[in-house]
Amino acid sequence: MSNDVEASLSAGDRRAGARNWAQILLRYRQPSGTRSVVELVITGVPFVLIWAAMWAALDFGFWPLCILLAVPAAGFLVRLFLIQHDCGHGSFFRHRLANDWVGRAIGVFTLTPYDIWRREHAIHHATAGNLDRRGMGDIRTLTVSEYLALPFLGRLRYRAYRNPFVMFALGPTFVFVLAQRLPIGSMTAGWRPWVSTMATNAAIILIVVGMMWLVGIGPFLIVHVPIMLLAATIGVWLFYVQHQFDDAVWARGASWDIHEAALHGSSYYDLPAVLRWFTANIGIHHIHHLCSRIPYYRLRQVLRDHPELGNVGRVTLWQSLRSVRLALWDEYRQRMVSFREMRAAIKGRREPA
Repeated sequence: MSNDVEASLSAGDRRAGARNWAQILLRYRQPSGTRSVVELVITGVPFVLIWAAMWAALDFGFWPLCILLAVPAAGFLVRLFLIQHDCGHGSFFRHRLANDWVGRAIGVFTLTPYDIWRREHAIHHATAGNLDRRGMGDIRTLTVSEYLALPFLGRLRYRAYRNPFVMFALGPTFVFVLAQRLPIGSMTAGWRPWVSTMATNAAIILIVVGMMWLVGIGPFLIVHVPIMLLAATIGVWLFYVQHQFDDAVWARGASWDIHEAALHGSSYYDLPAVLRWFTANIGIHHIHHLCSRIPYYRLRQVLRDHPELGNVGRVTLWQSLRSVRLALWDEYRQRMVSFREMRAAIKGRREPA
């Protein structure tokens, strides 16, 4: 089904279709223990080996090789985060304890407290595209009317937040290195968020101190900081593209439907095969949101069995670059718009017919 046909369907038809797809996808939920272990090994081991190779290259004075190897190392770290992501959904292993402890262990390397992240990400899945329930585990998105109602400083802050340099350079560093060291957003939610965060922090400190003792403070920072920053930027970029695209779906009140928002409010980021592998098929995000218990290594099978889903919310690598300009949800036109498009629309409405 093409995007044009999808757009022509009534809201009721879209909801019914999305709910039907949710039932169809249930058959793909079962993970394979063997496959999951293999995926963990072919992700974790290369990451460690490349890290060691970067250290060796640095030690022998091969700076260009050290810098170059930071790119695949960041790719494997992103893939580790996405294994942690599947663990959080209970889709990587059959048993919850296996998912939780593997997720917690990986969280030390991704600087992400697993238990608090799992809770916030579950809220994201339950509220994605709901204009009445924004603010938890998502990218801040205002409607045009909300933006226009802000005072000057409020608009300035939002524009700064939406600036690409802030969003994809400063923002990822702040989130992963600083914000996640405290249970931001869950300060009063009891002891569990604090235990998750502080236990992760303690494990991070032990590993960092141990590695600095082993290889030296300078070499550790030179090797690991670029990997971490690049991986954080990639992670935020992926999350951005998955929900900030032209044909995204946002709604209020009874107009919002969880299945419709999952299928039509999440993109299908159609990446080249190599990038698809490193990002663990997270680009097939519309299917993931519709049935989050599907292991990432079975998402491609869903598209092979149901190719019509490949035309829903499809965004290519080139098209995704243009999504950087999107910043506001236009409730009148029912689409994401840029600040420039907003100004042009306002000017057009003011001009006499």
